[in-house]
Amino acid sequence: MKKTLAVALTAVLALSAAGCGKETATNTAGEAASAVPEAAQEAASVAAEAAEEAASTAEEVVEEAVTETAAKGEGVMTYEEYAAAELDSEVVVETYVQAKQSWWEDKATIYTQDADGAYFIYEMPCSEEDYNKLVPGTKIKVTGYKSEWSGEVEIVDSTFEIEEGDTFVATPEDVTELLGTDDLVKKQNIFAAFKGMTVEPSTDADGNEVAFLYKWDGSGSEGDDLYFNVSVNGQTYNFTVESYLCDKDSDVYKAVQALEVGQTVDMEGFLYWYEGANPHITSVTVK
Repeated sequence: MKKTLAVALTAVLALSAAGCGKETATNTAGEAASAVPEAAQEAASVAAEAAEEAASTAEEVVEEAVTETAAKGEGVMTYEEYAAAELDSEVVVETYVQAKQSWWEDKATIYTQDADGAYFIYEMPCSEEDYNKLVPGTKIKVTGYKSEWSGEVEIVDSTFEIEEGDTFVATPEDVTELLGTDDLVKKQNIFAAFKGMTVEPSTDADGNEVAFLYKWDGSGSEGDDLYFNVSVNGQTYNFTVESYLCDKDSDVYKAVQALEVGQTVDMEGFLYWYEGANPHITSVTVK
């Protein structure tokens, strides 16, 4: 009897121990399973904070770079001061080379821009050696006179010096919606983008409809400036590939030669002015 009772008690204790072990294992597994999403959530939170901090740091770096680029030396005008200056008055600007149009008889014509606006420098005295140094982004200080020719505001009779330090290459600003408005002239000479425009026909010297002309009246030949019409929002505009800036071997020259009336194109170029907007196009992409 005692033996039977002992066996029974032993069995009960064994079952109890097994039950406790099972419950403990179940609790441990549950706690582990609960910890997984908590750990994942914590990791996601840490990652989000790190990403936010990185974005904030990047934004600060960009702001600092723009501020540094916009800073002017002593006696140098801001773009706002330059824009407000009277014609024929002396101006002093710090700006950055964006593109070189020509060099001839020790005179350079270049497109320049800073973070606030653009300056077209016309026939600036410049040796060939210095001209070769004027790569895009190069910072220069220019002293000259503000002038105007057929609506194009430019700096003439100037001298310049190359300055060390920061560089700046402009990204194209989309001015498509400003075409035909009075505000467009405020963007004169900047590196601009024109998007979703339609190629319209021009009339050549023989009265034929064509997609482009050599010279404004079609009287030229390959190697001359290219003129072509494009439209947006029901208005047509005349754009140019300036052969000194982009010659007949350039990609943009060949792209315009291949245009067809009715095609949709995106373009980039400098917002030159001649009796109104006369953009000097440097890139054409058919959509």
